Formats: sequence, C-alpha cells, structure tokens
Amino acid sequence: MDLTTAVTDFLENIQKIRRYSVHTIKAYESDLLQFIEFCKTKNIFSTDRVNEKLIRSFTIFLSQNKSEASSISRKLSSLRSMFFFLIRNDIISVNPLSGIYSPKIRKNLPEVASIKNLDDISKALKEKDLKMFNAVFEILYSSALRVSELCNLNIGDIDFDNNTIRVLGKGSKVRITPVGRDSLKILNEYLSTRENLSYNSPVFLTKKGRRIYSRYVYCIVHQYLSDYTELKKRSPHILRHSAATHLLDNGADLLAVKEILGHESLSTTQIYTHVSIERLKNIHKQAHPKS
Repeated sequence: MDLTTAVTDFLENIQKIRRYSVHTIKAYESDLLQFIEFCKTKNIFSTDRVNEKLIRSFTIFLSQNKSEASSISRKLSSLRSMFFFLIRNDIISVNPLSGIYSPKIRKNLPEVASIKNLDDISKALKEKDLKMFNAVFEILYSSALRVSELCNLNIGDIDFDNNTIRVLGKGSKVRITPVGRDSLKILNEYLSTRENLSYNSPVFLTKKGRRIYSRYVYCIVHQYLSDYTELKKRSPHILRHSAATHLLDNGADLLAVKEILGHESLSTTQIYTHVSIERLKNIHKQAHPKS
C-alpha cells in the first residue's frame, strides 16, 4: 500500500471509529507526515518497504535534528499505532517497530499550586467581581478538569442537586465527577448574570457571547497564576495537577482519584503519589531539626 494512503486510512479510522480528539488526530498526522517526508528522501513510498532498519534511521535522523527523547518516543508511538492498524487490516504481516524501543524519558514531576495560592486567587477575583474568571478557576480545580472538558460543558451537564458534573473526556468517554458545594455556589453566582439559559447552553461564554475556548482559558489562568505563584509553568493543567495532589495529600484513595481524573491507566495517576511524597520530603527537610 502507498504510505500516504496508509496514513489517510489510519487517520480516518481514529477519527470516525475510535473517536479520538481533534488535537490527538493532528498530533498523529504531524508525526506520520514527517515520517513520509523522511521516507521520500530514501525513495521509499510503500508500506512493504518499511523495515526495522528504516525506522532506526528515522530515529537517528530525529536525534541528529535535536528532537527531544519525549518527541522521538511520541513519533515512534504514532508509527506503532499505524502499523498495528495495518496488521489488523491484513495490509502488512510484520510490524517493523516490533524490535524498536523508545528512548528513556526523564519524567519531571508536575508543578502544583498551593492551597494558599488558590485561595489568594479566589479572593482577588471576588474583590474584582470577576465572576466568570472565578468560576473557571473553581470548576477546573474542584473537579480536576482538562481545559477541553471545561470548554465543552453545557448547563445540562451540571447536577446542582447531587454536586456532580457530567464530563465528556478523552475518546468521547463520559464520566461523572464530583464538584464542591462552594464551587457550585460560585458557578451559580456567575450563571445568575446570564439570560435565556437552556439545557444545551454553554456553561462559560466569552465577552462576545461565544463558547469559551482553550486559548481563552489559558490566558485567564496564566495571568493569575503569574500574579500569585512562583510556578514556572502556569497553564490551566496546573489546576488539574494541584487538585489530584491535594486529594492524595488529604488521604484520598488512588483509585478514586483515577476515576475523578478520567485516567485509563492507574500508572498515569500514580505520578501524583510521587508528587505527594516529594512534598512530604520537602516539608520534613524544612521543618525537622534532624534534617
């Protein structure tokens, strides 16, 4: 099969059958098109000419062009997924990546905002009467949502009686996640400023009356994390990291946190146990007379 056709078929599969998000599909497409361009330099245009030697040459090419280990690993993962798709559909019989191992990636622990930081931000937003901004911070943190999940929320997704939110997560999977009463109160204060609300109305709107989008949320969160924390990273995902870490710090069960976050694998959630341990070690170091 022609490589370009193989990529097109694979992307169509993950979009229409597996229902991957737009961002994930774009990432796969970027990785696979880069591989096709590399293959063209070797005069290789069909899937049956792709072998382990070519894949190794591709990883060397990426390394020589100063790609980070995480980037190389992701590109190899994209290729594995596509060639597995081709095997499953009897287009090829051998996966050329079966003997290829991804480079080791040094995992950096996620940064976390302190509870005081978040309280200070909430207090500042209340004083400025920025109800929508305050509600964005509260719901992101209280329910540990991804930005895309927050942007997609409709009024009908909020269960004010049971203190829960129905979330459309990765892979179009729906989960029910708890939300704090205080956070719902702040959300209600914002919604009271809106008119003509219906079941399908977006929860959050821009000043122009449109559904909020990821970049819009990023700008809000980045501004206030910059003003009230010393964190190097100031993206909305920090609030998700913070929520997970604070839950574990206060005795939450790891499996429960996994469900709240919507993780498929427990190993993904376990990174937050390391964050909690590191925080305890730092507290011990700063406070214990024998440290």
